[in-house]
Amino acid sequence: MAADNDSSVTEFVLAGLTDEPELQMPLFLLFLGFYVVTVVGNLGLITLIGLNSHLHIPMYFFLLNLSFIDFSYSTTLTPKMLMGFVSKRNTISYAGCMTQFFFFCFFVFSESYILSAMAYDRYVAICKPLLYTVTMSPQVCFLLLLGVYGMGVFGAVAHMGNLMFITFCADNLVNHYMCDIIPLLELSCNSSYINLLVVFIVVTIGIGVPIVTIFISYGFILSSILHISSTEGRSKAFSTCSSHIIVVSLFFGSGAFMYLKPPSILPLDQGKVSSVFYTAVVPMFNPLIYSLRNKDVKIALKRTLGRKIFS
Repeated sequence: MAADNDSSVTEFVLAGLTDEPELQMPLFLLFLGFYVVTVVGNLGLITLIGLNSHLHIPMYFFLLNLSFIDFSYSTTLTPKMLMGFVSKRNTISYAGCMTQFFFFCFFVFSESYILSAMAYDRYVAICKPLLYTVTMSPQVCFLLLLGVYGMGVFGAVAHMGNLMFITFCADNLVNHYMCDIIPLLELSCNSSYINLLVVFIVVTIGIGVPIVTIFISYGFILSSILHISSTEGRSKAFSTCSSHIIVVSLFFGSGAFMYLKPPSILPLDQGKVSSVFYTAVVPMFNPLIYSLRNKDVKIALKRTLGRKIFS
């Protein structure tokens, strides 16, 4: 595989989060806990939405896909990260590294765009409630989802294309706990300003376009909410958006902090902490935020648990 890339590197050594031996086991247990909560929370939410027919509406259709994406990209990265804490030499093959990187890009781009689709759904629900069922028809939801995963493929292919044209030299120590574009470019013999520019452009499309969509949606939403005369109506409208706003802030805040800055401003070691946030913490929090702040999900959970206990 490496020979196809004119590369002398057949495997990479992942530096991991820290090289302090006394921190390895506590970090292993911490991230194992994160991963268990992520898997149980996201798969639980997918099951809950699937089993309860009153949740078969566009809002929860997108939430189900968000949970699937969170579960998938956490599973792409965390098991390998956990192995790194307990193995003496944390290596990954060239093919394994590229595969991990491809799926990481795919799911991160998909998450960005599913969050913008959810913002559009909230905009239609609050600003055009009478046209909601027509505007957010199953066909429209399917097309939006096609766009979400299409942008996931675009992000993964664009980043992979960028990596395919660089050569890796003898140094194969990746200063990260996963295969990511910036630390991989640091190892190349022939990466240039153009490669970094491509990264910046692709990330701007992956993060910038959804952020602009979300801001525009919430601009209209805020305008509509301020025109609602009753306090109860306003608080209800705000409550339907609050979970989404928290999730968006966590995900895009940590992602932009890692990628949309010159490397000189934020050293890669500090960047690792930022990437831990959106690869391990955000996928864990998303189902918790949506289930704890959502009456429909709480009701569905009680009904489902009630059915199980009764049966």
